[in-house]
Amino acid sequence: MTTLRREAFLGHVKERGEYDTLQEAERAARVVLALLGAHLVGDVRAQLAARLPEEFALVLLNPLRSAEPLPPERFVRATAAWIEGATEQTAAWDVSAVLSTVADAAEDLLGQILLQLPVGYDLLFGRPQPT
Repeated sequence: MTTLRREAFLGHVKERGEYDTLQEAERAARVVLALLGAHLVGDVRAQLAARLPEEFALVLLNPLRSAEPLPPERFVRATAAWIEGATEQTAAWDVSAVLSTVADAAEDLLGQILLQLPVGYDLLFGRPQPT
């Protein structure tokens, strides 16, 4: 198990999100991981955190509170609400850039992660599951 270094993690997010700066990539990563953390519990959340750079692991482990698991489209809307100037279209891009990077870092955990999430998150992670 390897922990992605901060620069590598943000580099992947920046490339996938086609951001101009690492700051934009970092802002997207913080919001998406804070929302994702609210949806994951127990060992799965802890194991995922262990694969992430420390500051992002802390974001995942101290999530924004969510009263209920959000379906994928509401997760994207919530992301848009937390990112200044974002639209649902740009937020979908942000979510995809961050979650596909997370999926790469935690390929072996992805099945367990998806079991804790509402149907449809496989697409947000860029890993469509056979139905």
